[in-house]
Amino acid sequence: MNKRAIVPVKLSLNQGDVYTLWAPPWRENGAEWQAFLGDDTTILGFHDPEDLLLYIETHERHDLSSHPEWNRFHAQPAHRVVPRERDHYDLVTTPEALAGRASYENVSRVAGDFELTEALANVGGADTATIFFASNSVTRGVHRGADHFADSKDQAEWNAIGHAVANNWAAVMESINEVVRVPDLQFSEERKHDAHDRIAQATAQAEAARAEAEERRAAEAENADPYDSSAWAAAGIDPIKISLQGKTVYSLRTYVDSSPVFLGSYGEIFTFPSAKQLGRWMVENNDHDLARVSTWSDLSTLANAGELEVQVHPDNAYSFNGIAEVIAAGPEAVDSEQMNRAYELMADAADWAGDDSLNSYLLANPRFQDYLSYMLGSSESAGYVPSRPFDDKANSWRELEDMLTKRFSKF
Repeated sequence: MNKRAIVPVKLSLNQGDVYTLWAPPWRENGAEWQAFLGDDTTILGFHDPEDLLLYIETHERHDLSSHPEWNRFHAQPAHRVVPRERDHYDLVTTPEALAGRASYENVSRVAGDFELTEALANVGGADTATIFFASNSVTRGVHRGADHFADSKDQAEWNAIGHAVANNWAAVMESINEVVRVPDLQFSEERKHDAHDRIAQATAQAEAARAEAEERRAAEAENADPYDSSAWAAAGIDPIKISLQGKTVYSLRTYVDSSPVFLGSYGEIFTFPSAKQLGRWMVENNDHDLARVSTWSDLSTLANAGELEVQVHPDNAYSFNGIAEVIAAGPEAVDSEQMNRAYELMADAADWAGDDSLNSYLLANPRFQDYLSYMLGSSESAGYVPSRPFDDKANSWRELEDMLTKRFSKF
């Protein structure tokens, strides 16, 4: 159900301004309905929001009490009866809007006035107003928007609507006034003041909450990672940058059911010396494992249109530079986070390639396996403490790097 299933509205009629509740068309049991706050005989209008609030608080039976969203609406704070600015319908001066040009503002205003007037006529049984809309189908044009009246032919239609309203609107308004009644209420001044205070307090709280939410959204937008709104993030496929042995290469990777999938095939990772070359390659190449990912076509389409820039998020940049050298200097010199990210990339590549080369190497070199477990904080390293010399550990790390670069198509 629409959150605005029941809407407070302010109506400017011949008898003055009145406030009421409108339930725009909804479907129930296969039929379409709409309603206003009424008492089975007429639509009820109130001089101010305070009277409207007190009425619905003291009268359980009315034409909206059976609405499927009434209980939810009625449970809202007191300012639920205060119309938004866009829900003020000045029906008396509708002809004035039609006398002006078919601007966005005028067309939108007239479309809203017509919608409310026809709704009041249908619900309240205002025959003259109902006949006006039924006999002047030209009035439907305003619901197509201002663009509908852009050329001279459609400007003539706007003028025709104006003529129809100018000749009939007084009678239409008279019939609407007959079906909207302001009840004679006997609420004390004390109760009116209380209703006013409750509405003011609820309005202030809502405005404060809205301002706080806007500030929060602004702060989130300011701190938002631009990558999160990129085509790469939407596709779930990330460019990766690998700096190793004094060189840098670029490729792509994603995860499908938690398993890594690289740009490549048969265990070979397609790598490129620059992000631009990777982007150009994507334009005409779809023979690789990532092409089987459902969102690859989205990226491929953008690449072919020249609208895809290869951008690497810092989380997807892997640097192996200097790791082997600092391993030889001792555990305290190693950046464990850098080592951990580098090892994760090597493990992902082996996992995707579907071979046991990495695990086999570690099983064949248990001392280095213990060292890695210790450096990466694995529970399997319990009781192990690295000891000199560390050159053999550095050499083993270099062999892992070589295993990775052998998977690259270009290096």
